[in-house]
Amino acid sequence: MTKVGEAMTKVGIVGSGMMGAGIAECAAVSGHQVVLRSRARSTADAVIASIEKSLAKRVAKGSLTDEERIAALGRVTATSDLSDLSEVDLVIESVLEDLPTKKHLFNELDRVCADGAILATNTSTLPVIEMAMVTGRPDRVCGIHFFNPAPQMSLVEIVRPLTASEETISVARSFTEACQKTPVEVSDRAGFIVNALLFPYLNNAVKLFEQGVATKEDIDTAMKGGCGFPMGPFALLDLVGLDTSVAILDALYSEVKEQSCAAAPLLRRMVAAELLGRKSGKGFYDYHKPASGQS
Repeated sequence: MTKVGEAMTKVGIVGSGMMGAGIAECAAVSGHQVVLRSRARSTADAVIASIEKSLAKRVAKGSLTDEERIAALGRVTATSDLSDLSEVDLVIESVLEDLPTKKHLFNELDRVCADGAILATNTSTLPVIEMAMVTGRPDRVCGIHFFNPAPQMSLVEIVRPLTASEETISVARSFTEACQKTPVEVSDRAGFIVNALLFPYLNNAVKLFEQGVATKEDIDTAMKGGCGFPMGPFALLDLVGLDTSVAILDALYSEVKEQSCAAAPLLRRMVAAELLGRKSGKGFYDYHKPASGQS
């Protein structure tokens, strides 16, 4: 196992979505060798292309040199074979926010990864302990929750399940600091810090809209102007994805049984209608054309 103070050189990322790409970019820019695994080689290659595009934007903005861009890209390898993670020091999974899917993946990772490797999840809400207990190394499993978009967001939640060793948490913290992020440690409770506070607020905004108190545009304007938030609740729900938001609320409600976490009926109806937000082109706002009030 990588010891505190030792250089962690090789990181595995499992997942070909926006979060997986963002975490891979953070790790590569900070000097880590990255093995990016997706179920299909074509999607893994597509993630490499998206990382290349993101790095080019950073060069254009002056936050990265072209030499740093080339070096970071050279550290990333794409694969569709899980066994290519056999020599990494740390794996971070960022797949579908579904507990059975993640548990199956952790069981597979435990089988293919080196005995000393740390297995981490990027879950924003699900119980890390359940992933830890399907492995033979529960002391070396933790949460490392990046926020979207990972290259821009500075915060990372380090989630400590009951089984995690002090050494595992220290290594996870050291990795995030090496990625120029600000880690906060949190116990393994649904929603951790940020989502436990954020999603009841977002859910209550939808309920306020359902009750006819104000339009979604005016609610967004009020929260930006009155609280100084960079984005209103409806624009943020669209960015997160309404399906993801309902899944997070369901996980919160399952644990705390508070009405503020019971997903608003409108959210469920919109998910059923596949109005998921930016990812589907339409949610509370229409992203196929400019929409007033949209952030």
